[in-house]
Amino acid sequence: MKALNQKQTETDVIIIGGGQAALSTAYFLKRKKIPFIILDEQNQAGGAWLHTWESLRLFSPNTWSSLSGWMMPITEQTYPTRNEVIQYLSAYEQRYQFSIVRPVHVDRVESKGKYLDVYAGEKFWRAKVVVSATGTWRQPFIPDYPGQENFQGTQLHSAHYLNADSFKDKKVIVVGGGNSGAQILAEVSQVAETIWVTKTPPQFLPDDVDGRVLFLRATERLKVQQEGRKVDQPIGGLGDIVMIDSVKEARNRGVLHSRPPFQSLATDAVIWPDGKKEKIDVIIWCTGFKASLNHLKSIDIVERDNFVEVQNGRSIKLPNLWLVGYGDWTGMASATLIGVSITENATVDEIFTYLQEINTKKFSE
Repeated sequence: MKALNQKQTETDVIIIGGGQAALSTAYFLKRKKIPFIILDEQNQAGGAWLHTWESLRLFSPNTWSSLSGWMMPITEQTYPTRNEVIQYLSAYEQRYQFSIVRPVHVDRVESKGKYLDVYAGEKFWRAKVVVSATGTWRQPFIPDYPGQENFQGTQLHSAHYLNADSFKDKKVIVVGGGNSGAQILAEVSQVAETIWVTKTPPQFLPDDVDGRVLFLRATERLKVQQEGRKVDQPIGGLGDIVMIDSVKEARNRGVLHSRPPFQSLATDAVIWPDGKKEKIDVIIWCTGFKASLNHLKSIDIVERDNFVEVQNGRSIKLPNLWLVGYGDWTGMASATLIGVSITENATVDEIFTYLQEINTKKFSE
């Protein structure tokens, strides 16, 4: 990582966040020779991967889980572990010597004419363009249930789940039908009695289908939709459950069956729609995230549902602000390692054009 003088407070582009979306954006900015600074609130490289559960595995091989410019090295098994992803992101930073300041928690962004000012405590930076790449980890979503505040057992979101050690011999409900729910259920069910709760029946992919196929299908669907043609292919989406080894093993043990949601919570139990009470020790919420956008609320562009109106990731209300890596609303598969490179290449092309335009205007005045 390239050391940065704190006095260097003005640059063309500031990237807020230091995870995979930030690094992908930085790679393309560096290729275009656009000056930039990354402000990362973490103490080290890795972004949100630093906070995921210990046994997490990707569901695409390393060749399909890489950022542009440098492929993830061959991993010990087919699907990379959380630690292998962190090691890769750290090495990627070092390889390209990005200018990064950490740890920096950005409090707010303010629009000052043609500039955007970025504040972190008493520190201050100014840029012509800001790229927000803060991800979703800090905004875990937990649905509301009647009586939730009275439940005296343990509740935690998948964002704060590390391993199953503390749940041994307990009765645990895992809520959520995506890949995180399935992987955590598979692990916890080895040491505890588990109940899997999903809104709709979980969608399991065939054993020979993984993230590679899902990404190709999503890309093809987008292309077909853009051309106004009818989508005619298997449904499988990026949220469907990939049968990695731990999930297959859970299937073999007969634990991959779910039931519809409970109706409410009591002090030590859930209450099912038929009125039956069932004692529970722990609830693990694998119910997703919302975008972490508190730093943008100062410029009045964050909508009620915690998103920003964008066109191809560019803020409609503030033309020198881009948002990257938050999910499909900032670009198809943009929250994935492979998808983010596609969206960020186009984002940096737009930023390059914007900077050229304002610089040309400046010289012509």
